Amino acid sequence: MDEGLSPMPDDPKDRNFITALARGLDLLRAFKPGETELTNTDLALRTGLPKPTVSRLTHTLCQLDYLTVDPRSGAYRLGAGVLQLGYGVLAGMEMPRRAQAVMRDLQSGPNTYTTAALAERHRFSAIYVAVMASEEDISLQLHVGSRLPLFQSAIGRAMMIALPADEQDRIFQRAATEDPDGDAARRAQIDTARQEFRDKGFVTGYGEWRADVNGIAVPVSSLDGRRIWGLNVGGPSFHVGPDELETTYAPRLITAAQSLGPFPPESV
Repeated sequence: MDEGLSPMPDDPKDRNFITALARGLDLLRAFKPGETELTNTDLALRTGLPKPTVSRLTHTLCQLDYLTVDPRSGAYRLGAGVLQLGYGVLAGMEMPRRAQAVMRDLQSGPNTYTTAALAERHRFSAIYVAVMASEEDISLQLHVGSRLPLFQSAIGRAMMIALPADEQDRIFQRAATEDPDGDAARRAQIDTARQEFRDKGFVTGYGEWRADVNGIAVPVSSLDGRRIWGLNVGGPSFHVGPDELETTYAPRLITAAQSLGPFPPESV
């Protein structure tokens, strides 16, 4: 399923939805980790927007310093304006700061190949907002801003089961408009995750997001209960196995989550 680049409001009749703004944000989101430059043609292909529309949007974003253009190649890079927005968002998020010490303790367990991370949901993705990565040469190459699929990752499913029922329904409905054939599978994945959390106190993800990655995750709520994050621990499957995760790391993960903002199993 597409990550949701097409700018569609929840309500097609919503007169307050500004399509041009949504399209401009879609262009910024089209850049993937590790990419430095994209052309108008690249952006048009990724967003599905007409090239003349993309040209007007990139011109506007350059004027606002959200993009910069290479005059020789005509390719665009993310500009300082995007960095300012990103760091402003992170600076205003209390949870990632509070989670740093907790994740350091979680990641510094007996297996040096583990990585711990905190994520928040954006559309159909779990976006890492804090990461405590393994220092081993063979480890997950994940960082702040990395995206994991919401329904195929343990951390994504952990957040989904913690959301209010009406919000879950809205997410399912929006996903079904983009991929109707996958609706039953997505609902079954969340049902399975919900039962796992009730039975074990955590959600598992063994090779579903990537065949070479194992992980477990739990939801974490803000102190006022209004926001939901996911907290996970995992690593390369050839170094970090399900048994070790469930027997050694699961109790540490649950304790870590409870120290940040407890979300009890009976709430799911």
